[in-house]
Amino acid sequence: MYLALWPGNVYPLGASWDGKGTNFALFSENATGVELCLFDRDDQETRLNLTEVSNFVWHGYVPGVGPGQRYGFRVHGPYAPGEGHRFNPNKLLIDPYAKAIDGNLRGNGPEIFGYNWQDPEADLSFSDLDSAHLIPKSVVVDQSFDWSGDQLLRTPWHETVIYETHVKGFTKLHPDIPEEMRGTYAGLGHSAAIEHLQRLGITAVELMPVHHFLAFPGHLTDKGLTNYWGYDSINYFAPYSGYSSSGSLGEQVTEFKEMVKALHRAGIEVILDVVYNHTGEGNHLGPTLTLRGIDNSIYYRVVENDRRYYMDFTGCGNSLYVREPQVLKLIMDSLRYWVLEMHVDGFRFDLASALARELYEVNSLAAFFDIIHQDPVLADVKLIAEPWDLGDGGYQVGQFPVLWSEWNGRYRDTARDFWRGIDESLGQFAYCFTGSPDLYALNGRKPNASVNFITAHDGFTLNDLVSYNEKHNEANGEDNRDGESHNRSWNCGAEGETDDPNVLQLRERQRRNLLTTLMLSQGIPMLLGGDEMGRTQKGNNNAYCQDNEISWFDWELEQGNQELVNFCRELIYFRQQHPVFRRRKWFQGRAIYGKGISDIAWFNPDGGEMTDEQWEVGYAKSVGVFLDGNQLPSVGKKGERISDDSFLLFFNAHYETIEFSLPTGLENREWEVVIDTKEPRFIQEEKRFTGKQAVPVVERSLVVLRCVF
Repeated sequence: MYLALWPGNVYPLGASWDGKGTNFALFSENATGVELCLFDRDDQETRLNLTEVSNFVWHGYVPGVGPGQRYGFRVHGPYAPGEGHRFNPNKLLIDPYAKAIDGNLRGNGPEIFGYNWQDPEADLSFSDLDSAHLIPKSVVVDQSFDWSGDQLLRTPWHETVIYETHVKGFTKLHPDIPEEMRGTYAGLGHSAAIEHLQRLGITAVELMPVHHFLAFPGHLTDKGLTNYWGYDSINYFAPYSGYSSSGSLGEQVTEFKEMVKALHRAGIEVILDVVYNHTGEGNHLGPTLTLRGIDNSIYYRVVENDRRYYMDFTGCGNSLYVREPQVLKLIMDSLRYWVLEMHVDGFRFDLASALARELYEVNSLAAFFDIIHQDPVLADVKLIAEPWDLGDGGYQVGQFPVLWSEWNGRYRDTARDFWRGIDESLGQFAYCFTGSPDLYALNGRKPNASVNFITAHDGFTLNDLVSYNEKHNEANGEDNRDGESHNRSWNCGAEGETDDPNVLQLRERQRRNLLTTLMLSQGIPMLLGGDEMGRTQKGNNNAYCQDNEISWFDWELEQGNQELVNFCRELIYFRQQHPVFRRRKWFQGRAIYGKGISDIAWFNPDGGEMTDEQWEVGYAKSVGVFLDGNQLPSVGKKGERISDDSFLLFFNAHYETIEFSLPTGLENREWEVVIDTKEPRFIQEEKRFTGKQAVPVVERSLVVLRCVF
């Protein structure tokens, strides 16, 4: 088949359809030649040599080629692994700027590797096997879409409640969603899914990776498992085709946009979990699918004195070379694309510390952050860092610059330790409850820098956190060696499923304790999807490979745990109604406007203010806190003064009931019980305390009182 090839344009990179034809452009600094490979419906390949090269961009325009056209590249150059070069034109390559990809690898055979498996020197050899029949093809797409006035919601941080979930797992078993839509973008955008989120009070969904990823890496395929979580991206522009309800080429792009539009209409933001720290091509023995074959030493960080190998700060075999201008451009172009073209509201950056490594050490002022800060598109969206990686010095909680919020891993650990009764956790618990000012206040950041969470996709669910002492990952096929062994969990007296009513009652109370702590802490709460309905993974704390009932939401649990669902709804609504629990500025902890009462004060069970000595008592597990709703320092959108009720919270992580005295100076007020976590619902009957009345707080529970007058 004859196809004309015109010079085309150097910009934009990728495939760009203009209504009459398509421009193709690929960056490769060290290539000696690039072939554009077009595939027809019968998978017959037509190759066109891109002879135009400008600023290391190989480009050409093909008239008559439009949406639905499948394509790839073959890149010529030196195959010299010791020098960092792994060019092999026998390997069809995925366009790193492709806006859609037509599926997954069609096999895990030797063809997808740039080297000969039979060679004793492995990756130093050169493979003559052609991979085109196994490699998913890039797809030309039509980007037009009627957004009908849709725009970023820009929900203020202090009003945000995040729900972390998985596109497929959330709706795969949902009985009220048509079967063909379950587990897809369309399913998540369905009214039944959105109604659940709205009734909970969720303002933002944080979606686990939707960038097209390597679904079937070899070590999982051999066990009959798959890459369910998706943390092995092989493209940063294309939404994963496996979450599309349509089999049409490129339709996943439109379906994703329709999902975003539906969520926005419901007032729910969309935040993407993005993995710019590594790709699914793995280490030096991994397959050649995209960047490795396009220009290995430009895109990946290779070991300086032995360029055959990769620097690995991620535990996944490679790390992107973020110091390289073209890699920075790739990441920034991707981020802007998802905001401008796909209308997402923000990003959570997986292993973000890896992006901050200029040389080997993590640098919070790295070029990556400087570029984002000056970018007019990205400076106005939500930016969340997972503030660690697996390299030396990679744990950087509290160290990211302004504009960034962080998954607060210290909050998770402290809240878990406090409620399971670990000694010497009380002081740190107080810091976490107030937004972790010890981490974020000194560098000009506000409480919204702390994204608080008890559980996340990586680890136990909330139900399993209070039901298992040990991980149970046997289904992963690694003899239970994978996953975190130190979970800060407590089974409440029995491992796993049990009929013991005392154990079950305690577990239910512990779930309410943790949820209440999360929603009433300063900072931004993030709820793991399904925790509101008691979702379990049967003790599996590393379900990354379980695309089955272990990971999928069981919606029958919502009915069986209806009290927990209702409690969650009441809790989130309560937070939204009371600005004292979502302050925009730090507590001062001192008397304000000449009054004798502080905006916050901490008390021991006897009603006296906590002393330095009492904070340092390692065995203390009970404390009270007063929050003054009249002392809010922020004003409303129109400059109006904001005031709220005042509250007393009594925390008791002790194994016995403790009676709290009303604090000195507050005993003449009348206090109404709003929440008592020993009860499955918010308090329905009026219960008040005043004067010298003691407030009983049963073992391992939390009581919230509102000042009536």
